[in-house]
Amino acid sequence: MNTFTLLQLSGGLALLTVGASALVRGSASLARRAGISPLVVGVTLVAFLTSAPEVSVSVLGAISGQDDIAASNVIGSNIFNVLFVLGLCALIRPLSVAQQLVFREVPIMIGVSVLLWLFAANGKLSALEGAVFLAGLALFTYDTVRSSRREALAIQSEYDAGIPAVSRSVLADAAYVAVGLAMLVAGGGWLVDASVAIAQAAGVDETTIGLTIVAAGTSLPEVATSLTATLRGERDIAVGNIVGSGVFNILGIAGLAAIVSPGGLAFPESVVAFDLPLMVAVAVACLPVVAGDHRISRPVGALFLFAYAAYVAYLVLAAQSHQSLEPFSWLMLEFAVPLTVAGIVAYLYRRIRARRTGEDAEPLAAR
Repeated sequence: MNTFTLLQLSGGLALLTVGASALVRGSASLARRAGISPLVVGVTLVAFLTSAPEVSVSVLGAISGQDDIAASNVIGSNIFNVLFVLGLCALIRPLSVAQQLVFREVPIMIGVSVLLWLFAANGKLSALEGAVFLAGLALFTYDTVRSSRREALAIQSEYDAGIPAVSRSVLADAAYVAVGLAMLVAGGGWLVDASVAIAQAAGVDETTIGLTIVAAGTSLPEVATSLTATLRGERDIAVGNIVGSGVFNILGIAGLAAIVSPGGLAFPESVVAFDLPLMVAVAVACLPVVAGDHRISRPVGALFLFAYAAYVAYLVLAAQSHQSLEPFSWLMLEFAVPLTVAGIVAYLYRRIRARRTGEDAEPLAAR
């Protein structure tokens, strides 16, 4: 791997991050200038636009025939967003969610994750199935906007304070949008080219690169948005951004990539056998948000981070066909995974029981 590839990789990531920020700022300002409520802007526009780097990379990858990167980027981003981003946010400050829309979106994220798994079971997401996903995205967006009108005033105020304000000039907003889109296209192309070069130089497949480096890199806007919201105490935004982006990644990005890719979007056999089921399991792991007292505690956040570290370690060992892969896989299947599942189940049981008995299982200082 030469210096040019490293520069291309870092430049692509920088363009994607800055471009997404500019696109969100300009689009949110234009939407608020048009009289759209801050809550609608936050739960739809901002949540979707933080996934703009994933759109750029997956669509450009599909058009150029790099289906492995296009497909693995969607799956890897969803796994990264929940396990790493939500885990890190919960570790910094336990995530207590009051936003009713999130309670509705988590089951939807689980449902569309299962649907993607079923559609891709034959190794390909067809153009027709992609069109079904895009239609589902339109329906989801419409229902989200309609449901947002019934959201509590406190949540609306939280979004009002947490999204970009209206700027002084319409031309400035339009410039932000135009520059942001141009940077996303350029950054996406650079990142795809650099990822292919890195995979060839390192002797690993493009799928592994897409599930790790590309997925984490294109998720930087979600990292920035959710961490900032968590530190400000706007925990509804932190969780809503991740869940909304997860739904958009599947319905919008996978759907569009399947339509523009010649012959449909191909999914590697290893992804269908392991990473897709894991993505479904990770979506199910968000159930603490909608059960009990709607909170993700620090211990659960730590479990999420541990699970992501173990997942990346598995991918690296598998890519290198390392001799320790077999014992590591055994350790994960026989010990770590059951322990993680047991921990989440125990947490849910404790929280539901505490809620029914009127007790508080965690001190107020931990909230």
